[in-house]
Amino acid sequence: MIVIDGKASTVGTANIDVRSFKLNFEINAFIYDEKVSTDLAELFHQDVELSTELTVDIYLSRTKMIKTKESIARLLAPIL
Repeated sequence: MIVIDGKASTVGTANIDVRSFKLNFEINAFIYDEKVSTDLAELFHQDVELSTELTVDIYLSRTKMIKTKESIARLLAPIL
């Protein structure tokens, strides 16, 4: 989700990069409505309140199982 100046917004599956637009068949809706954009911005701020910041200490203290899963996912990333 992206909100631009509280007047326009986009919501969808694309990661806003070349791979998402050219290789993966992803899509976004572009909305030109101030009320919808304001509502989306508010939802984003609610999500931020429920989020936990990933610090260097938390990242470095990952379990071996998590690190193994990340390594496997990294190997599979080019074909996903």
